[in-house]
Amino acid sequence: MPIIEITSLEHPGVEVFGTLTDAQLRNRMNAEKGIFIAESPKVIRVALNAGYQPLALLCERKHIEGNAADIIARVGNIPVYTGSRELLASLTGYTLTRGVLCAMRRPVPCSAEEICRDAHRVAVIHGVTDTTNIGAIFRSAAALGVDAVLLLTDSCDPLNRRAVRVSMGSVFLVPWTWLSHPIVSLREMGFCTAALALTDRSVSLDYPELKTIPRLALIMGTEGDGLPDEVIAEADYVVRIPMYHGVDSLNVAAASAVAFWELRYRK
Repeated sequence: MPIIEITSLEHPGVEVFGTLTDAQLRNRMNAEKGIFIAESPKVIRVALNAGYQPLALLCERKHIEGNAADIIARVGNIPVYTGSRELLASLTGYTLTRGVLCAMRRPVPCSAEEICRDAHRVAVIHGVTDTTNIGAIFRSAAALGVDAVLLLTDSCDPLNRRAVRVSMGSVFLVPWTWLSHPIVSLREMGFCTAALALTDRSVSLDYPELKTIPRLALIMGTEGDGLPDEVIAEADYVVRIPMYHGVDSLNVAAASAVAFWELRYRK
């Protein structure tokens, strides 16, 4: 296992941890050989357990025989870059969470049909660009029994470094992929669709009929503009969460957790 002490931000190989943007990492060489960054030992362990391929580690010196020791022991013959806390913070632009980063290979994307083949509950994310919200939605999806997550291409990449960290690695536990057209594609796969939105035809989240649907897709949009009118119009149901004290809506991440639990699949 090569432990490489770096003293300069120009050291060959460390650019993936600092100078490359998320978009550049995603498209490095070609789309099927893209890279993402997992941050913190716990998140890295979840990724490794899920079968993701590590390419390089960056960690503070003290963690080589500390928090990262078990990770270093299992990742094989990949470079492990180390240096002072100050130098690594200068490289990455932020203080490392738990002092460890891992560059990992992006998986080859699956089709929506493949990951939804046996699914009963799926989440569809439309236009959510905040990385914290994406990470929180994935964490709730993993915890509350959502079988798959489908994202429209106007949403944030789930393998964005911050989204991965906020999800606590849940992005590695729930199958996900990109979707071109939410309603048409979902109906072709046999799903009934429910859009989370405030309209005159919205039914309450606890509407009994919703809980009996064997294959249900919950579509949620960004907090500011919500879902596009055409998506709401085409959905089989429009659903709202009942509110008190004049509050009109919840943060999309909070709303997703409430909806996932209330409409979870009941055998």
